[in-house]
Amino acid sequence: MPADLNRLPPVLTRLLSGKHFPTIRAPGYARMSGLKWLYAPTPEALAFAVRTTVAALMALTIAMWMELDDPPWAAMTVWIVAQGSRGESLSKARWRLVGTAVGAISAVILVCAFPQAPWLFFPAISIWIGLCCMCATLVRNFRSYALVLSGYTCAIIALAATRDPDNIFMITMSRTTYIVLGITCETLVAVLFAHNLASSARRNMRQKIQMALGSATDAVANLLAGDEAAFIRSRALFGTILSINDQIEFSEVEMGPHGHEGDHARAALAAVSVLLSRGLGMMARIKALETRNEQFTETSLLTRTFLLGVPARLENDSEIPHIQQDLQDLRGVCRQRIIDALAHEISTTITTETAEVDDLLNCRILHNALDELLGELEQAIQEFDASQHEIRGDHFHFRIEAHRDFKEAAYNGIRAAVAIGASAAIWEVTAWANGIGFITMVAVTCGLFATRENPVVGTMNFLRGACWAVLVSGFLVLLFLPRPAEFEMLAAVLALPMIAGGLAARNPATAGAAASYCLFLPNLVGPGNQTRLNEIAYFNASFALLCSIGFAVLIFRAVLPFDNDEERWRMRNRTLHDLRHLASAQPMPRTQSWIGRNTDRFSRLIRHAGPTPTPTIEAYLQGTLSAMTIGLNIIRLRVVLERGQLPPAAHRAIELFLTRMSQFSGRYGRFGRTARVARGATRSLRRLEAAEANITSRIEMTRAIAYLLVISYELGANAAFLDASQPYRASDAS
Repeated sequence: MPADLNRLPPVLTRLLSGKHFPTIRAPGYARMSGLKWLYAPTPEALAFAVRTTVAALMALTIAMWMELDDPPWAAMTVWIVAQGSRGESLSKARWRLVGTAVGAISAVILVCAFPQAPWLFFPAISIWIGLCCMCATLVRNFRSYALVLSGYTCAIIALAATRDPDNIFMITMSRTTYIVLGITCETLVAVLFAHNLASSARRNMRQKIQMALGSATDAVANLLAGDEAAFIRSRALFGTILSINDQIEFSEVEMGPHGHEGDHARAALAAVSVLLSRGLGMMARIKALETRNEQFTETSLLTRTFLLGVPARLENDSEIPHIQQDLQDLRGVCRQRIIDALAHEISTTITTETAEVDDLLNCRILHNALDELLGELEQAIQEFDASQHEIRGDHFHFRIEAHRDFKEAAYNGIRAAVAIGASAAIWEVTAWANGIGFITMVAVTCGLFATRENPVVGTMNFLRGACWAVLVSGFLVLLFLPRPAEFEMLAAVLALPMIAGGLAARNPATAGAAASYCLFLPNLVGPGNQTRLNEIAYFNASFALLCSIGFAVLIFRAVLPFDNDEERWRMRNRTLHDLRHLASAQPMPRTQSWIGRNTDRFSRLIRHAGPTPTPTIEAYLQGTLSAMTIGLNIIRLRVVLERGQLPPAAHRAIELFLTRMSQFSGRYGRFGRTARVARGATRSLRRLEAAEANITSRIEMTRAIAYLLVISYELGANAAFLDASQPYRASDAS
């Protein structure tokens, strides 16, 4: 600051310094910055928009050259199939072919089965689309898309054949030709833009898994330092893990011929989820023991120092063997601490329970838990390394199981069936000239959004995009397209609006509306060889389109509408059912299945939470994570029993707890019997462990005590969440 300003009063000094004045910006700056995706797009967005526009115009040109009856469907297929990555586009194209084939066959069957019988024909289509939407809710990725596509493709073909059912085979072949043509053009143009696709796919997969590993190790390191908020910050990682798991499938498509790198990548992600749960279990043990162990403090400091350096070391492949060696050394330190504590306890002359004996046992419990945590990290790094190159003779397979909500699936199917049935009834009653188009677009909208967890949000954006398509196509139809008679001029007129739609599709804020805009723009313009859309046809088609989407929005709001509270209630009850199942199911459930289902539930909660989760959502997130940790420790307890190294009394104590857990009702009342039985089993094992002479049995009992400590602590700390007798609110946990 200049010396002259020091002589002025403090108020004038602050004013003249300029620090408290707002930044002066040009008028309309905020509005223009929101359009930056249009006037200053990223290179990736511009490349996507240009290549997809070229592919759409190429498909339209070929369809018109082939004298097909409805050429816009070829361009629409290009925009439907086009995705941000080649793996997504190829996967979607593959499943679109499957869905189209199933839908075409079902359309032929329905038209042939119910000729001139609309009151049988339309209910049959409604039931078919409802079944497709219901089944699509239970699967993931573009397999779900193939199922809904088979539903609305059946509607498109069957409804188009209502005016001429004798030509159903030719109509089916025509629609199938559009789809194959659109997929072929999109794939051909995209291949020209693709460069080093396989190596890029491997690099992207590596970066994503590396990011997940680095975030997890940072969270565990901060937790060992006493930062309990670290897990709150890292909870979003569960949603990221599920997203990365879905994207691995697309990376495998991009890699072409490959081994089992994708399976190892999924296994690495599952190990990261278990690692985070192990960290939560470590925090629970430290709180449950309510003591500070100097030896464990020293070991945890070594571990934290190592964990903080892992993300940077993962950048270099040559460092992975050294990381694994360091992990082995750290695990060796943990085991040596366990042996030292056990040897000191055996050599002591004290035969009764004292503070010193308890401290030695606590030292062994904590070091055993830390050893298992490091073992999980070692497994994750081993799978990460295996995902980077093909291994000869490798037959490894790994899939993460997803949460399935059968009630939600039934709701989606019923909602779609009601929408199609109601739109067909409107056409039958009114004899609307554009009724077929109305029903067709209702079927398309229901197919695209019926499987969404909250379809109302998606359909509103879809309606906005359709409005933009109507507006832009109006300018093209009424002002520009009456003049050109050559395809070159037609392509020049359509190119800029299509490129703008492609840019909007790559902008997250406008992607939902852009999907509708790009899909319906070619259809509303309606270019053809012998016909040109006139004003009356344009207004009728636009009105039918907007009415169909608006009608679908109305159905989604009125018929079994999505309810966040009800979904959380079902999810919580299902979690409690799964906890009971874990304790008694034969054969014993796999860890990866339990992790997959709970990770999916966790990511659903995060998606519905929004940018600022409510206290109830926050409590649900914590409760779901705790339930996952309880389940993992139940599985580990059963593994200890299966090894058969426990004395009969210890075996009975654990069996008693598992029997009680298999009857876990979730109705705590005033007592919380399951948590009380877990604490009783812990006390029994502590007494038995102190008197046991067999070293192997003592080590096994130490592990069992460590697992029971986590279970009893989490059952007590999350009693309100695990009480299924009443709806859960955040205030219940206070």
